[in-house]
Amino acid sequence: REVEILMFLSAIVMMKNRRSITVEQHIGNIFMFSKVANAILFFRLDIRMGLLYLTLCIVFLMTCKPPLYMGPEYIKYFSDKTIDVSIPSPGGAGGSACRPPLSPVPLRQEELERDKRVTWIVEFFANWSSECQSFAPIFADLSLKYNCSGLHFGKVDVGRYTDVSTRYKVSTSPLTKQLPTLILFQGGTETMRRPQIDKKGRAVSWTFSEENVIREFSLNELYQRAKKQWKPREEGPEEPPGAQAAAGESKKDK
Repeated sequence: REVEILMFLSAIVMMKNRRSITVEQHIGNIFMFSKVANAILFFRLDIRMGLLYLTLCIVFLMTCKPPLYMGPEYIKYFSDKTIDVSIPSPGGAGGSACRPPLSPVPLRQEELERDKRVTWIVEFFANWSSECQSFAPIFADLSLKYNCSGLHFGKVDVGRYTDVSTRYKVSTSPLTKQLPTLILFQGGTETMRRPQIDKKGRAVSWTFSEENVIREFSLNELYQRAKKQWKPREEGPEEPPGAQAAAGESKKDK
């Protein structure tokens, strides 16, 4: 029976890891289901040992939260309550850097429609979601490579601002498959989102890898179009994607 339990959980780990895109996700899935297997085996051996092990696991989960991504990024953080709509000022050594303001700006149609030539890619996330945490460095890297005057990247914590999740129809339930959600806004209007929602209101499975985001959202085409549209207003020659990564750097607001 113990071998059957371990084989069953191993099959679940393999299926779960098919959607994993980072090494951390693979290792996390292995550890999580190993804890489940240990709990079942402890309960089969002695219910008191099973209860003790389960208690220790719960305490560990409550006290040891996974780290948040704090690396460089070129992202504007939105909120539904603040009124600060100022654009982050340039700075940094060796080039320009875009840093979020001290307070998040409101995610409202006025902000997205401030200049209809600007395309926005906004991530709807929640800090408690492991999928969002795994996607954070990927989205940050994309913002460093593709951010320009006509193509901006933004994020909003729908786990904190529930009215935003309701407004944009992003589910925040613990079992949801809509986190993270990427929405493309052009001219202030939503034109595309991933994952898609089917007719029954369920999220269609989609892998949040860098390659998928670039391909599905046509980031290379959006970047080139935005650079051509804004080129007369900018100084210096056109920079290829990735050139800002060496100079752009920002940190999350806390």
